[in-house]
Amino acid sequence: LHRQNQSLFECGDATVDRNIEKEADLFAATLLMPLDDFRRQVDGEKPSFQLFSFLAERYGVSLTAAAVRWVEIAKQRAVLVASRDGFMLWATSNDAAYKSGAVFATRKNTIPMPDTALAVREDMPQYGETRTVAASEWFPRESNAVVLTEMMVATEQYDYTLTLLLLPDVDTVDTGFDSEVELEDTYDHFIRNGQLPY
Repeated sequence: LHRQNQSLFECGDATVDRNIEKEADLFAATLLMPLDDFRRQVDGEKPSFQLFSFLAERYGVSLTAAAVRWVEIAKQRAVLVASRDGFMLWATSNDAAYKSGAVFATRKNTIPMPDTALAVREDMPQYGETRTVAASEWFPRESNAVVLTEMMVATEQYDYTLTLLLLPDVDTVDTGFDSEVELEDTYDHFIRNGQLPY
C-alpha cells in the first residue's frame, strides 16, 4: 500500500510511521476479525474481558486486539486504556466517546491514572473486576450524575493493565435541564436588567 512513499519498511518505535502503522493495524483487524462475523459473536452479549478472551481465541488474536475491535464497533461510549505503573501507555475511544470528549491524548501527554482506578489499587483486583463509579473521576468534564462502568484485567503477556470504561449514551444522561422551562434570550436579559439598546 505504501510502496510509492518509501522503499524500506522496518519495525521499531523510532522508525514506524504512525499513520502507516494505524492503516496496517486496521487491515490486520479487518482480515483477522471480519466485521460481519465479529458482530454476530457480540450481538446481545454484555461487554466483558471473558467475552474478549472468547473472541481472541476464536480469531487467533490477542486479548487487546479483540478488545480494541469491540470498542471500535460499540454503539455506546467506550474507552479502552492500557496502563503500567499508574500511567496510561495508550488509550482508544470509539466515535461516540470521542465526540462527547471522553478521550485521552496519550500521544502528546503523560497521563496518570486516577487514584481510585482499579488498575492502581494496592490489592490486585481479580481478573475482569468491575465497578461503577462517577464518570467525573475519569473525565472531569462529565456531570457528577453520570455513572460509568469500569472493568480491568492485568495482561501478563504484555506486562500492562487494560481498563475498559463504558459510559452511558449522551442522550440518556439526565442533565438536570427541564425542557419545559422557557429560556430567556440575551436581548430579553439585557432589557430586564435595564440595559436598553441605543
